[in-house]
Amino acid sequence: MAMSVPILAIVTSFHLIAFVFAVGAERRRSFAKAVPDQYDESTYCVYSTDASTVYGLCAFGLLLLSQTVVNGVTRCLCFGKGLVTGTSSTTCAIFFFVFSWISFLGAEACLLAGSARNAYHTKYRGIFGGDGLSCATLRKGVFAAGAALTLLSLLGSVFFYWAHSRADTGGWEKHQNEGLGMTNSSYAHQPPEFEKV
Repeated sequence: MAMSVPILAIVTSFHLIAFVFAVGAERRRSFAKAVPDQYDESTYCVYSTDASTVYGLCAFGLLLLSQTVVNGVTRCLCFGKGLVTGTSSTTCAIFFFVFSWISFLGAEACLLAGSARNAYHTKYRGIFGGDGLSCATLRKGVFAAGAALTLLSLLGSVFFYWAHSRADTGGWEKHQNEGLGMTNSSYAHQPPEFEKV
């Protein structure tokens, strides 16, 4: 199987757009402040925009699509026709397969957890004038970690696709010591049945 430029372009663009969404989610995290309720003595939290939740979920979906495309084309390394054994390309393909999956799962966990935590809003927090009032917000760096792992997933996926295309046999396997041996015969020379008298 040769490397397909359109597949490579799709995988790279999905990863890069997911990276942009993850960076955008980090920049647009929700901020909150506790304000007093005008009708009673309790306070409540007022949150800014929820755009980072949508950005994080978009990055999550694009990264999932990209990983699906790579593993669909390569048949997830498990269901294909087989790789050439004993070569460095096969070793690289296995290494980058594991690397791309670890970085993919880490990025997906950061993006999904960040989106869920950013969507969480504290309602009423306490009595007005009480001590230690704080509103639940997403910690800084969760989407940034997802963005960094998205780039690592991009590198792992592209190198996995490249190594897999070099190690893929396409259904043909090289057999050793088979074929027609024209010079060496395994049969001993037999004398003719009839001899001259």
